[in-house]
Order: sequence, then structure tokens, then C-alpha cells
Amino acid sequence: MRVRMAPSPTGPLHIGTARTSLYNYLTARHAGGTYVLRIEDTDAARGSVEFERDIIDNLHWLGISWDEGPQVAGGEDVGPFAPYRQSARMELYASEADRLLDAGAAYRCWCTPEELEAVRREQEAARQPPRYDRRCLNLTDTDRAALEAAGRPSVIRFKVEPETIRFDDLVRGEVEFDNALLGDFVIVRNDGLPLYHFAVVVDDEAMEISDVIRGEDHLSNTPKHIALIRALGYREPRFGHIPLILNADRTKMSKRKSQMAMSAYREEGYLPEALVNFLAFLGWSPGTEEEIFTLDELAARFEIGKVHHGGAVFDKDRLDHLNGVYIRALTEEQLALRLREWIPEAVGDDDLLRMVPLIKERLVRLADVDALIGFAWEPDAVVAAWYGPQLLAPKKGSLADARRALERARATLAELDDADFSADVLEQRCREAADRAGMKAGDFFSPIRVAVTGRIISPPLFASLELLGRERSLARIDDALGKLREAAA
Repeated sequence: MRVRMAPSPTGPLHIGTARTSLYNYLTARHAGGTYVLRIEDTDAARGSVEFERDIIDNLHWLGISWDEGPQVAGGEDVGPFAPYRQSARMELYASEADRLLDAGAAYRCWCTPEELEAVRREQEAARQPPRYDRRCLNLTDTDRAALEAAGRPSVIRFKVEPETIRFDDLVRGEVEFDNALLGDFVIVRNDGLPLYHFAVVVDDEAMEISDVIRGEDHLSNTPKHIALIRALGYREPRFGHIPLILNADRTKMSKRKSQMAMSAYREEGYLPEALVNFLAFLGWSPGTEEEIFTLDELAARFEIGKVHHGGAVFDKDRLDHLNGVYIRALTEEQLALRLREWIPEAVGDDDLLRMVPLIKERLVRLADVDALIGFAWEPDAVVAAWYGPQLLAPKKGSLADARRALERARATLAELDDADFSADVLEQRCREAADRAGMKAGDFFSPIRVAVTGRIISPPLFASLELLGRERSLARIDDALGKLREAAA
């Protein structure tokens, strides 16, 4: 088995391409086959090395590797069928196009865009399916010579035979198309560049691809490809078309309207292991209640024939759930390492390790760390700016209650030295202070939480106080009392 992924570097790696890459990878690994990465870079106007780098780097980040093709953006190709970039294979496309021309399976077309548009309008008015009317196929040799002598640019069109194309799709079973409805399509532009339908067929043959696994949106392209394959005398690969990814309302995910770039999920702090697990289930399931798999476990279980036919709904809540499960499965040291890029360099590794137990159970994405515990490294003045005096009031209390609680709390914390400023001691002393103040513990603790973290929801209060230390905790309570005095004035 030889499968391939052939992205075009005209944009960043998106969810759909990542899942198709994963399914190809799992299929190859399950069968002990070869996985090829081929870069379709003939669109020089929209393509770039930066997009190629984004695709390759994010596939590697997901843990998806390939046996042949470029391993780094702009780097050397690895494998016996190099080059693996279409821009370096132009001679092959030209020679294969000439073969089709010589065999009468393709012909040159000199029609202008205006002429083609006029034909399209006529067909539309007559309620006929839009397709090329073959006027250039029927030109005389004299007509062709005159057009060439005039320097008029021409494309190459493939002559589609009116036949029924049937194939056994690896996912969908038997599929049938009537190629009489297609019309003769362009395979080489007037500047000599091959178009997708032609180049992909030539490359798959040259690289001995046995199985073409791609998105369902390519299903309508397959009869064109099979017709080309037969005209060129190639061996037909097996085709498999995986379901589209849908939004929650079952509309097709749009690159423009949906967040699809893999880099965006990476920047939000989704773990690659969670994303791989999530992507694998977008159209496939193991047939059991199991939901957590490593990449190797997925490869052992995955079978392309068990991929679902219907569209796969992108459930963000499930992705968040999976990410949380993977985060909580990490050791505290492992999680600290993963969090490092989201934490300011000024926060030392030891301090970071102390923070991890406070947020591990609440963390959904790594990027959430700032919202959960950013108060630990932000300056006191910044934290004080996060809230107004009204937020200090207990849920069923007043600003006067908040002031009373904070004054008692400050006195209690000030009595402790640094050695006693631990979560256990702080909780005991503060509960005693709440009793003396005649306040419920929740009402007493609430203003303290807001004062030291700037939020009404935070990691455990007393562990947060211990993390901040005595002096910073007292300074933040002083800031809060200042706000309350100003509000009362």
C-alpha cells in the first residue's frame, strides 16, 4: 500500500486537511504501507514557503510523519520518486500532455474567455447543462495553423468519452457517474502550467500510489481522474472519500466563516494528542465505548472501510472535554513544561511548578492559564485595575460587609510571619476571623478572593494567598480597602 497527502501551500494547515492527513497516516501504518507527502505548489501567485512551513510543522506537531517527501519546508526531498513538489515536475507533465495530444485524447483550444462566456449564456438560456461545445475540436488544420500563426494562446482540453464510470469506493461502496455530462475540461493552461486534475493523476502514477484517500468534496472529480487514467494507460488506484466536516448546525465548515487553521488551535493550547484523538473520531469510531487512544493505538484499530458515510459534526465541547482529559492525565512536571510558553519568563520554573496543582483540574486549554492564575505574576496595580469596588461586595452583602471582612482579614494575615503563611494555617485563621466577625465563611472569603486575584472565580483561595506571599497579599488587600473608602466618601 502506498498512500499520499498532497496539500497546496496556498494557506495554513486547516482542520480538514489535518484529518485527511491523519486518515492517510493511520491507513498506511495499519497496513504496514508507505505514506507520501507531495507538495502541489504550481499556484505561484497564492503559494508560499511560509504556508508550506505551516503545513509541515503542524503535521509534525500532531505527530504525523511520512516516509517520503520534504521533511522541512523548502528542504530536500526524501524518497525514490523525487522530486515531490509539482513545480519541479513540469517536464513530465508536458510529455504526458503531448502523449494525449498525439493519441487524439486531448486537443488544443483557442477559445477566449468572452467566447466561452457567450456559449455558457446560450446554454443557460436553453436550459442545457453548461459544458464546452467542442468548437476547437472540429477546427480544420488550416484554422489551427492560422490561430497559431496569429500567436493566439491556447489551452489543452481533455476529450471526455461519453461513458459510465463505475468504481468501488473504499468508504462509500459502488459509485457510478455518467461522464457524458462532464464536457471536455482543460488540463493545461495557456502558460503551460498543468491544472489539478491532470497533475494529480500523473503524479499518482509516477509515485505508484495505490490508494487515494481524500475528502468527499473530491468525489465529483474522480470520474475525470479515472477517464484520464484510462486514456494514459495508467493503473487505477483505489479511491476512498471521507465525509465532510460540518458545523454544529450541520452546514459545511467554511475556511472563511469557521476557525479551521490548525495553528489557531495550537495557539489556544490544545494538546496535539487531544486533537489527534478528536480528529480521528470525526467520521470514524472503534465500535466500542472507548474514547481515549494514542496515535499508535489508533493506527492499530483504524480501518478506512469503517469510516462513516455521513458528515462529521465538529463538536467544540467534545474537543474541550478531550483536551481537559489529556491535561489531567499529565504529571505536574509534564504540565508545567507544556505551560512554559504561556508563562512569562520572569516566572521561575519552581514557581510555575507550584502553580500547576492550583489550576490543573480547571484547565481546559493551556492558554487559559493566564485567566486562571495570571494574578500571580501581574503587578499589584494591574490586578487592582481588573475590578471595581462593587465586585468586592459578597453575593448577598454590601460594600460595608466587604470592608469589614477585608479589615479583619488584613489584621489576621498581618499577624502571621512568612513561615506560617501556608494554605492550611491561612484557612484556619480566616475561618476563625469570620466567626468573630459574625459572617458566613463564603461572605468573608469572597472580598478577599477579589482583592488578591481580581476575579470572583479563582484557584483555591488560601493556596493563592500562599503563592502570592504575605507582603503581596497585604498590599492587594490595602488596594481593595482604598477602593472601598473612596466609594464610601
